[in-house]
Amino acid sequence: MAAPVNFRIPAHACDCHTHIFGDPKRFPFSAGRSYTPEPATPADMAKFHKTLGIERVVIVTPSVYGTDNSATIWGLKARGKTARGIAVIGDDTPDRDLDAMHKAGVRGIRLNLATAGVNDPAEGRRRFIRAAERMKSRGWHIQMFTTLAVIRAIKNEVLNAPVPVVFDHFGGAKAALGVDQPGFSDLLDLVKSGKAYVKVSGAYRASDKGPDYPDAAPLAKALIAANADRIVWGTDWPHPDPPAPPGRPATTVSKPMNIDDGRLLNQLPIWAPGEPTRKKILTDNPAKLYSFI
Repeated sequence: MAAPVNFRIPAHACDCHTHIFGDPKRFPFSAGRSYTPEPATPADMAKFHKTLGIERVVIVTPSVYGTDNSATIWGLKARGKTARGIAVIGDDTPDRDLDAMHKAGVRGIRLNLATAGVNDPAEGRRRFIRAAERMKSRGWHIQMFTTLAVIRAIKNEVLNAPVPVVFDHFGGAKAALGVDQPGFSDLLDLVKSGKAYVKVSGAYRASDKGPDYPDAAPLAKALIAANADRIVWGTDWPHPDPPAPPGRPATTVSKPMNIDDGRLLNQLPIWAPGEPTRKKILTDNPAKLYSFI
């Protein structure tokens, strides 16, 4: 049971990072996946967001589906005008499929580098440049789940990119290493420039000090101070388990992580004490980035 939300949620607030996992008979998982999740349906998501008082949502295709975005599209259709999507595509994904996804509400693509184990900055740069070239005519943005080392390596490419760039989960920063960790200043520079957004999402991926993750607060505060107009928030619901540990096959169904989302949302007033700033993070910035307006 989630803790009650202890501050006023602005109208049209958006959870900018969620996933849908359907029945594998209808939505088969990729053979090369790193974990196998339990189902998390659009109905489950709607109930979850009602509890938090969140109206809008961004559904991100998770790594377990590879480049199959069917479950995400299912979620978008169920949620209607209050939902937008982020797809995962391949070099061979035809433009007609992208056109159809746009009509369904997709507004960007995700480069899932961290989950795929791609930590080579040179490879990250190659993938980013290729994606930016394809997205520039479509008006979509590029979302990246990666490390600070990769972000540092592609800093100039991001500054010169023809499309916005969004970094998941604190840009891969680790709370225990603080604001002086290598690469975090580069992330702050990109946020200050206005060319990059950062999701202050999945604090439990940056910190192991649950349930409040206090050591993530300096990272969040630094990012917000750098440019509050480029920060969005997300839950990472339904909190899929990280890649299977040694000895557990990736095909074994893993329970989601036990996260108190109400308590996690209640950290936002600590990170952003001012109500106008929280409105930017929860409503205004997502409305612009995901074309809700």
